[in-house]
Amino acid sequence: MHNHALTPTGTLTTGPPSGTVISAENLTKTYGDVAAVDGISFAVPAGESFGLLGPNGAGKSTTMKMIGGVTRRSAGKLSIMGLDPDTHGPEVRAHLGVVPQQDNLDEELRVRDNLLVYGRYFGLPMSYLKPKADELLEFAQLTDKAKARVDALSGGMKRRLTIARSLINEPRILLLDEPTTGLDPQARHILWDRLFRLKEQGVTLILTTHYMDEAEQLCDRLIVVDKGRIMAEGSPAQLIREHSTREVVELRFGSERNATIGAQLEGIGERLEVLPDRVLMYAHDGESALEQVSARGLRPLTSLVRRSSLEDVFLRLTGRSLVD
Repeated sequence: MHNHALTPTGTLTTGPPSGTVISAENLTKTYGDVAAVDGISFAVPAGESFGLLGPNGAGKSTTMKMIGGVTRRSAGKLSIMGLDPDTHGPEVRAHLGVVPQQDNLDEELRVRDNLLVYGRYFGLPMSYLKPKADELLEFAQLTDKAKARVDALSGGMKRRLTIARSLINEPRILLLDEPTTGLDPQARHILWDRLFRLKEQGVTLILTTHYMDEAEQLCDRLIVVDKGRIMAEGSPAQLIREHSTREVVELRFGSERNATIGAQLEGIGERLEVLPDRVLMYAHDGESALEQVSARGLRPLTSLVRRSSLEDVFLRLTGRSLVD
């Protein structure tokens, strides 16, 4: 029952979206006394792009490994396409595409052969794999690299090849763990474009990230995770509306003065966050807040008015920034 997935010939097949494809209830994973994932619950409908946003060590990768069936949960319920990954691992994995945090391509093999060999693991026939590999190389913009060695590829190309490889079995759900870490801005944008296209084909995307711009770009809905727990859930726009103001004024007074100047800014805007390197002033109208700063005779070294982002939401919920 494919839902807008590409068939081997590259044509779209449309089917009805099939309700919830992933559901977790009180999902928990403990290592000794430490709860890496501490009782989280969420449900993902078919075709949604669902994100887990949080700093490193928040429990995002552990959650992904439980969904992918490579780590057994300690407690709670988990269902993927109606199946429990602990008891139906192979069937669950047949529906999943997994893009791990570290590319684990076979450096010895050429680019196209990476796809073919991986497809053989699924027992897929060569008559299917050869045209599918060519279609995926085109999708990943790697057609001219088909015969290149993997170790000759750039980081962005390797990432695209890892994604292409994860699509060989036409998964209905794609798990992406930190998909663009370490990539330059252009490579990230190419990758985002490829992920948008998959979403348009009806593939359900689950991704972890600690980049708020990535979460804002790619996720229909996300959970903000910190220390193994869910702090908030909603669409990026919803979360910003609920937990922040429309605009933020970033002021830098020089590292020694940021902390002391906080008191002189009281009463401007709705609230202040004093960080070691800057002061964040939350206001509905950033420009008018900045005028009030000047009217008090305060002269920041730099000032910037911007829209609120998920970074601000995270700071509000946890008291610290995403990238510590």
